[in-house]
Amino acid sequence: MERTAAGGVPGSAPVPGEAGLPEVAELLDGMPRQRGPLGATAPSAATAPPSAPGAVTTQPSAPLPSLGTPWRLLPTPVGTPFTFAYAAVLAVTSLVATYADPDLVHALHQGSSTDVAHLVGTPLTVLLASALWVAGGFVAPYTLSFLLVLTALERRIGGMRTAVVFLTGHVLATLATEVPVGLAVLAGHLPGSSLHRLDYGISFGVATGVGALSGLLRPWLRWPVLVLFGGMLLQGLVELTDPLTNWGHLTALVIGIAMWPVVRGWYVGEPADTAGRGAGGAGRGRRAVDTPAPPLGQG
Repeated sequence: MERTAAGGVPGSAPVPGEAGLPEVAELLDGMPRQRGPLGATAPSAATAPPSAPGAVTTQPSAPLPSLGTPWRLLPTPVGTPFTFAYAAVLAVTSLVATYADPDLVHALHQGSSTDVAHLVGTPLTVLLASALWVAGGFVAPYTLSFLLVLTALERRIGGMRTAVVFLTGHVLATLATEVPVGLAVLAGHLPGSSLHRLDYGISFGVATGVGALSGLLRPWLRWPVLVLFGGMLLQGLVELTDPLTNWGHLTALVIGIAMWPVVRGWYVGEPADTAGRGAGGAGRGRRAVDTPAPPLGQG
């Protein structure tokens, strides 16, 4: 059947309103949209009404720059509260050890010592108090290791779990070194003065942290860390500078390595703080064991 130019059928009467088919024409421009009044179009920027005088126009703000990777190596009060607070306590006790009267400092160290006599009498008190001091002061090498290792560990498993790792190594390595001393004194192989051997510091907990953290690193970084740190401990043992303490360090490192299944189960990535947005925040859930996030050269 042939259509006319007006769209009608020859011989048929025109339908009112059909000649221009205005509504149909509006829908045949190839752009789906809501049917509305004729001629109604979305206002463009050119035809938009001017804003009232004094009105404030809001623009989407650019995201705040995140902290660089070097800053994430150190503890922060938001990202790593446990390590930050612990470091502050160690700074205070180190100042006391440096500037207080030497007799007072010796008395404080002796009262915090995890020797056999104190472990028998007040075990919980001395196990906690001995971890409040840094042997050698706040600038000792183990202090830097403490800051780097516990910061990296806390960003991956959280503050409470980092405290569990640290205290587990501190307590178990202390008992592993002091219990044999007590037994040797009972057997007559060591003098009674060995029961009051001065023993305090954070090194056992740090060594455990190194062992635990290495389980969250990629293999290319994990094994060099273990070889370098373990070699340093072995060198101290060979030199016989302090055999009992050196054995304690090796024991603590092994304890940290033995905790790999635990810390890998706890691994949730970095918390969503000022340094960790978009790089594995806690809200993203657990990630694969060998998918670590910075710091310490991972990723």
